[in-house]
Amino acid sequence: MGTEARIEQLRALREQALHAGTQRAVARQHEQGKMTARERIEALLDKGSFQEIDQFVRHQTTGFGMEDKRPYGDAVLTGHGTIEGRPVFVFAEDFTVFGGSLGKVVADKICKVMDLALKTGTPVIGLKDSGGARIQEGVAALDGYGRIFERNVRASGVIPQISVIMGPCAGGAVYSPALTDFIIQVDQTSHMFITGPDVIKAVTGEEVTMEELGGAMTHASKSGVTHFVYADEQEALDAVRYLLSYLPQNNMEMPPSYPTADRPDRIDDELDAVIPDSPSQPYDMKTVIKTVLDEGEFFEINEHWAQNLVIGLGRLNGHCVGVLANQPAVLAGTLDIEASEKGARFVRFCDAFNIPLIVFVDVPGFLPGVDQEHGGIIRHGAKLLYAFCEATVPRVTVITRKAYGGAYLVMNARGIRADLVFAWPSAEIAVMGAQGAVNIIHRREIESDPDPEARRAELIADYEERFNNPYVAAELGLVDEVIEPRETRVKLIRAMEVLRNKRETLPPKKHGNGPQ
Repeated sequence: MGTEARIEQLRALREQALHAGTQRAVARQHEQGKMTARERIEALLDKGSFQEIDQFVRHQTTGFGMEDKRPYGDAVLTGHGTIEGRPVFVFAEDFTVFGGSLGKVVADKICKVMDLALKTGTPVIGLKDSGGARIQEGVAALDGYGRIFERNVRASGVIPQISVIMGPCAGGAVYSPALTDFIIQVDQTSHMFITGPDVIKAVTGEEVTMEELGGAMTHASKSGVTHFVYADEQEALDAVRYLLSYLPQNNMEMPPSYPTADRPDRIDDELDAVIPDSPSQPYDMKTVIKTVLDEGEFFEINEHWAQNLVIGLGRLNGHCVGVLANQPAVLAGTLDIEASEKGARFVRFCDAFNIPLIVFVDVPGFLPGVDQEHGGIIRHGAKLLYAFCEATVPRVTVITRKAYGGAYLVMNARGIRADLVFAWPSAEIAVMGAQGAVNIIHRREIESDPDPEARRAELIADYEERFNNPYVAAELGLVDEVIEPRETRVKLIRAMEVLRNKRETLPPKKHGNGPQ
């Protein structure tokens, strides 16, 4: 066979690989509002940048008629490309080939790009659309999942890992996304669950739809499994590109910085009026966050889950920061089990990838209740405490109003090694609120008074004047500076500049044994 004939053969085989799925399967994919794996990769990466790997891989399975159907590339598309000029590795499960099911060679292909990503310090993005393990391959398929999980864990905290759920993801398959840094789900067309509706009905008698059980909004608002939900696939893929603009390539690099037209010396007079006169009146902490960050741009994470704590990414003077803040507009900003878990994982992510932390505090305490105690609020609350104590990135706290009891400490207080702590004049830093404190300290005095209610009110007013302010903490050096709210952006930018070269290490150890 001559050279030209061999080239023609290559082109013919490439053409076969490009159309591994039948026309009917592709049409069905489009009818469901879903792109094909190749279309998704083209929409995700910079135009013309995709370089495919393992295009001619084929399965070796025999039996069940499998030997008669051996499409090139099998049920996953793998390779690398760029996003805004920065390299990424990607794999996209192909539902038009064997329903995207995972067999040995599919796992081999995914493991290969994960290994390359880890070796080169490059983010890896998984586009999930699969019927699960390939039953015809039995335990070999299950072993494939195991090999992928092991790589997810090895890569954790070394390179960013992003999972986009764009179709079914069930059984053991869900654990790979759960081990990655972020999960994005497409609304209505993607589902995640360990056991499906049919199994649940057979075992427990409960009837539930796929959407109710494992739809995007279910996981975004109830389980907290999903970090972002988008209406369609293009929006979800655009979000991956945007998310990566905040992240470094790996844990040895700093996040990228971008020039901004927003002045570093901008003063925000509106912040002086944010805190209501009544200490029990709520306000929206997101207003504070967006006012302080560059151009009001805040990329919120887990927006629909544990809304009493706000987390997300933004920039200060062009540099990426992670923001964690109590939300007084939800549950009065108290910390509960879900908020503690949400905050802890975000702090650990930011610490792993060299993203400085800004913490806005307005916390009256932990959410009281039998359910919280029996659900393990002690254990879960300790996760957030552990995460902050372990973090070595720059950490700056701004106390806007309440900072009471143990919850004050858990929200990055000086005692757990915050680098700088600012407080607004409205800050109240104390063991507990004035009413609770007076009832304990002055109980006998109040009970013996002819007019106990008047005496209680008088003592509460006195306590508030003496202790519900930031100056006792400032006297002890637990607050570095009491600032005017309008100055917050300027102070945070200067703090970040001075802390940029912070170097801190933890004692040598295999790993800690934090609360789980």
